[in-house]
Amino acid sequence: MSEKAIFRLVMVISVVVVGLVVVLNKKILPVPAEIPSFVYHLPMLHAIINGTCSVLLICSLMAIRKKKIAIHKKLNITAFVLSALFIVSYVTYHWLAIETLYGDTNHDGVVDVAEKAAAGMARPIYLGILSSHILLAIVVFPLILLSFYHGLKNNVAKHRKLTRWSFPVWLYVTITGVVVYFLISPYYHFPA
Repeated sequence: MSEKAIFRLVMVISVVVVGLVVVLNKKILPVPAEIPSFVYHLPMLHAIINGTCSVLLICSLMAIRKKKIAIHKKLNITAFVLSALFIVSYVTYHWLAIETLYGDTNHDGVVDVAEKAAAGMARPIYLGILSSHILLAIVVFPLILLSFYHGLKNNVAKHRKLTRWSFPVWLYVTITGVVVYFLISPYYHFPA
């Protein structure tokens, strides 16, 4: 496959994944009448995956700096597989679960004036972190796919060029994924 074809494939996959997340988050597709109980544990799983990927990415950087290419590849493959699992789990959660809003203490799906006042400055800080997390996750997704492709093909120059951008952004996204979970977790409300 030519590089142009790979680039196009990566862009198609990226658009499809982002589109799927939007469609499922907006509840355009019907949701089952009964939500499986495992769905309510997925946010914690997402934080665990993100935290694990953060550690793997840092270890991968340390390995490549020590010229331990085989370890670097194994760590990156593991982070990539975990990230793929994360995407499947994230899409599943946002399709099935009711959206949790920061500050919604009575769980009515609306953050009223009193709830906003109670949340104080923590709410705009949370929304700022969440916004940067989501935006950068969308931006870095195709860069990760291309970096991964060039790394597996042993196109070292292109891999390095891409990872100068994808690595710090991917690391930021994984770290802020954990931060977002801990900030929103007090507002989760799941049926018994």
